[in-house]
Amino acid sequence: MSHETCPPEPQAHDRLVVMANQIARFMESKPHAEAVEELANHINDFWEPRMRRQLFAVLDAGGVGLRPLVREASPLIRRPLPDAAPPLGVSP
Repeated sequence: MSHETCPPEPQAHDRLVVMANQIARFMESKPHAEAVEELANHINDFWEPRMRRQLFAVLDAGGVGLRPLVREASPLIRRPLPDAAPPLGVSP
């Protein structure tokens, strides 16, 4: 009897690296300064804090796998605060 195994599901940070690189690939067709700014704006506008936190975890670990444009845009991306307990009276 043969047992097929499925490949492990990619880590959340792996999916974010792919997403960030897809955005970067699209932006690379623009003038460099505009591409850096628009990549950061896109991530700031459309990625929730949890996603940006995970992106910064990858960047802080050396940015392995990220296209250079993502690393160059990182100073313009808003770094979210660390996860905190919810405010009093608000359930998680």
